Amino acid sequence: MIKYTEDHEWIRVEGGHAVVGITHHAQDALGDVVFVELPEVGATLVPKAVAGVVESVKAAADVYMPVSGKIVEVNEALRADPSLANSDPMGAGWFFKVELSQPGEIDALMDEAAYQSFSG
Repeated sequence: MIKYTEDHEWIRVEGGHAVVGITHHAQDALGDVVFVELPEVGATLVPKAVAGVVESVKAAADVYMPVSGKIVEVNEALRADPSLANSDPMGAGWFFKVELSQPGEIDALMDEAAYQSFSG
């Protein structure tokens, strides 16, 4: 199950962890991604905290933490090849993995239908 934020992040729960990235809409709005700043492994963040930065040829944008939790892994392949955020934002272009501290927070996020309505 994938959920979405109003800031155009997606989150997919896989067991006790969740994978986070930016949506197709976000990468399309940004254009060609040229740099990503990923969070520190071990950092504990709350919803809406800045977890990273994505820079494109057009703009820079913060990547926000969708839920409370601890960063357990970052996508080193994305750091090496930021264009993965454009070519496969929902797959190989993921940003980080989170150990959920408040799993119920996922329920407050949008499902795909709600996100499609929101993002137009």
